[in-house]
Amino acid sequence: MQRNGYYWRNREIRQHVRIIDGNAAPTLVLKNGTYLNTYTKQWLQANIWIDEDRIVYVGDNMPLNMSGTEVIDYQGKYAVPGYIEPHAHPFQLYNPEQLANHAAKTGTTTLINDNLPWLFLLRKKKAFSILDDFSKHPVSMYWWARFDGQTELQEGDQLFHTEDVLAWIKHPAVVQGGELTAWPELLAGDDRLLYWIQETKRKGKPVEGHFPGASERTLTKMKLLGVNADHESITGEEVIRRLRLGFQVGLRHSSIRPDLPKLLDDIIAADLKTYENITLTTDGATPGFYKDGLINICIDIAIKRGIPLEEAYLMGSYNAAKHFRMEEQLGSIAPGRFAHINILDEKDNPHPSSVLAKGKWIVKNGIEQPIEQTINWKEYGLEPLDLDWEIGSRELQFSVPIGLEMVSDVIMKPYPIEIDITVEKLPDNTSDAFLLMIDRNGEWRVNTTVRGFTKDLGAVASSYSTTGDLVFIGKDKRDIKLAGKRLRELGGGIVLAHNGEIIFELPLALSGMMFHGEMKELIRKETELKEHLTKFGYPFSDPVYSIFFLSSTHLPYVRITPQGIIDVKKKEVLFPATMC
Repeated sequence: MQRNGYYWRNREIRQHVRIIDGNAAPTLVLKNGTYLNTYTKQWLQANIWIDEDRIVYVGDNMPLNMSGTEVIDYQGKYAVPGYIEPHAHPFQLYNPEQLANHAAKTGTTTLINDNLPWLFLLRKKKAFSILDDFSKHPVSMYWWARFDGQTELQEGDQLFHTEDVLAWIKHPAVVQGGELTAWPELLAGDDRLLYWIQETKRKGKPVEGHFPGASERTLTKMKLLGVNADHESITGEEVIRRLRLGFQVGLRHSSIRPDLPKLLDDIIAADLKTYENITLTTDGATPGFYKDGLINICIDIAIKRGIPLEEAYLMGSYNAAKHFRMEEQLGSIAPGRFAHINILDEKDNPHPSSVLAKGKWIVKNGIEQPIEQTINWKEYGLEPLDLDWEIGSRELQFSVPIGLEMVSDVIMKPYPIEIDITVEKLPDNTSDAFLLMIDRNGEWRVNTTVRGFTKDLGAVASSYSTTGDLVFIGKDKRDIKLAGKRLRELGGGIVLAHNGEIIFELPLALSGMMFHGEMKELIRKETELKEHLTKFGYPFSDPVYSIFFLSSTHLPYVRITPQGIIDVKKKEVLFPATMC
């Protein structure tokens, strides 16, 4: 039996059976509507009985006992399973609870989440406690267990050692291992990684990879090493290749990679015969991309692109549940499943007018319902940062000859620095800017430059980064100091300074990494941030990801990390971090 909101206890199951016999009443009945049967791919008329968070009956009959039962007539409407986001990074400025609340309002009622923030922010016992608290949320919140931190840490072994990794894998809220960004080390003979993968498989849980541009040879090796899934296909040809090798394939539609329309066009043109091993994901998009929802948007694109209607809904629900071996709980409207149900006005309109999550109304007849707060952030010590140091002249000493040039939002290559970087302010006729990454405790720093982020912005200061360390980018050391001072006063966030003035601030009150407030307000603030940065010469589409991924070593070609400036391909430290 599962516990803490993942399964039902014996007495609850007996109660559900008693409802069928008329010895107890369900809490809710949806009658006279049409629902999508996942298993026959038919639209059938039925009454749906729900007791608290579980579907107990789907069929022609009405309950014999309806004492206290809420009855909703959904005649003329259509019910489909709640949508599943199989690959969420629930900390892209927003926090996981905030994302869950927002996602549910447009029908995404299950999130499979990255556990990376808990590895950095909480000790294991506290992390497992917060997972159990999340199980009480109306949205089903599940997690994956990271095998690597997608950066080079000074003390990485303290985060990723066998005892803790296996403890994560065993947790009932953890449903997969990965995503595996350290696959080059696995191919090079890292038997510890292989052991973790094998132990994950022994627990009956899949392993997800991260293989952008991988060849057939590499993908075949990864299958032999135990990896089940990948969401990094860039073309339809790559989708087909992965499917033929037996991978579960996630089609991505995210803020930095809105690939879904082209991928769908490609696989339709290839005359793909089955879609059962395909899922849809938004891959941790930044807030503004989620203005109108998550998986509902992906399903809408799939329908409009010509995917068969029933297949489109299954790609956004049942296929993911089956992959995670959770089809007895999620992904269908059938007895024994969680009562995650979206009610649609039209079959081909995946944007629900009503949403049930674990039997609770999230949206009812177009009206959003209040969602009770689940997480007490203070209890977990996730509060504003207490930064007891300031950026001074010592921290702003730049002398290395190699900088980072932006090729796209998230790809950077090394370049020789050809301007004088010992000055107080860099000239506006170049797109070079100072780049400083500094430990949040002020113990080490990496000083270099970045080309292509801004033409003339004084400074941006951010406590939001892959590692949670502080990042400063700007042309003017005076503005960098000012932005750093305001960041310290806020206790973390993103701050812009220019010509001696603070022109924008976004407080991230949860450990300097996550916003503590409503998603609508966060979307407004992120939109304002992008407008400012575009005005000052940011040429790409997603500056939040650009800042976040400065230290992410799963991306080419050079990064700044707690160890220093890293050549990603060679895994070499080009210039080590400086101790403060």
